[in-house]
Amino acid sequence: MNVLLIGGGGREHALAWKLTQSPLLTRLHAAPGNPGMEKMAHLAPLKANDIDGIVAYAVREKIDLAVVGPEEPLSLGIADRLEEKGILCFGPKARSVRLESSKKFAKDFMERHGIPTAAYHAFSSVSEARRYVETLEGPIVVKADGLAQGKGVVVAQTRAEALEALGEMESGRFGDAGRAVVIEELLTGAEVSLLTFADGENLFPMLPVQDHKRAGEGDTGPNTGGMGAYAPVSVYTPKIAKAVEETIICPLLKGLRDEKFDYRGCLYIGLMLTPDGPKVIEFNARFGDPETQVLMPMLKSDLLDITYSCAKGKLVRKPEWYAGNAVCVVMASGGYPGSYSTGRVIHEDDVPAELAENSWVFHAGTARDSKGELVTSGGRVLGITARGGTVNEALERAYARAAQVRFEGSFFRRDIAHREVNHTFC
Repeated sequence: MNVLLIGGGGREHALAWKLTQSPLLTRLHAAPGNPGMEKMAHLAPLKANDIDGIVAYAVREKIDLAVVGPEEPLSLGIADRLEEKGILCFGPKARSVRLESSKKFAKDFMERHGIPTAAYHAFSSVSEARRYVETLEGPIVVKADGLAQGKGVVVAQTRAEALEALGEMESGRFGDAGRAVVIEELLTGAEVSLLTFADGENLFPMLPVQDHKRAGEGDTGPNTGGMGAYAPVSVYTPKIAKAVEETIICPLLKGLRDEKFDYRGCLYIGLMLTPDGPKVIEFNARFGDPETQVLMPMLKSDLLDITYSCAKGKLVRKPEWYAGNAVCVVMASGGYPGSYSTGRVIHEDDVPAELAENSWVFHAGTARDSKGELVTSGGRVLGITARGGTVNEALERAYARAAQVRFEGSFFRRDIAHREVNHTFC
């Protein structure tokens, strides 16, 4: 089977790593891919949002299945365009991507179908939202309505912070994504990411994951795209899983069917385990990043078989998972998520065999310079992932592997999975 993986970050490297383990794979292509995939995929020099170019490439290379990582090409209709050419796609059509690309649409969808979520008000302009916020005290959540690369959400503890967030949206920091705004109540509890495989009829949950959005240890500092993650999450008990199935997944499936979404791909459910029960924070229409970096090493089943079956419309076998835990530690460029330098040479020392067998370096913001050396090219540079029999064993391996890697100005959080280790989820 010829497979085209669309995207070039750490999420896509993890997907490529898992896809290449399938006996069903003939050749893997990646557009654009990254240096970490050089030995496992043919890299096509195409941007992930070059829809015309990707479709033409898929036709020319006789691609059987496309697997889409980022949200932007999905929102631009890559799945629709590929279907027109008779090419299967693991990734929802543009109509379904509105569950992620419009916060208002998602909130209205949840309200229509009785899916528990935070109380909200939606506004078509920042000025309308500002007048409403001026009547509140806080804390509240301010969300840009559109796609903002995971950074368009601000938890404002005070009215002043909320107004500052609205000012950033009005200034154009998030582009068109910030022209409309959703204001929500602040939910409290343990946050869990529940990704699912969707085949148009059913949702098959993956292991629960918890990521770390803040740049600093102790969950301090500005929000980022994610500084690390771990799976599974012990606070997500069988009792809670049953409640999520009954109150969220079942009405979600019914809503998708009633509104004829035919959703095929990864449907990511961001959950808050509140004192009143689990509630939905958000939906994403694709794999999470860095959640994917811990889910792929934990997935026992064949990812290519799963994605192909979902794209065909029938996943027969439930995915199987390894026992134990996985942890991902993100190595970032100094200054991230603010301004940072790129072009720093990346070095990795020889890795002991036992450590190499149980840990992986997934490339995110890397490139080759004119000399062919591996250098930094983004804020989040590498995802150092490890698996172990316990979360502590996985952590020990992840940090041991991180110690083998260095580049000028690098930093990473040293408290990934601290809630799991200390049992302090709230």
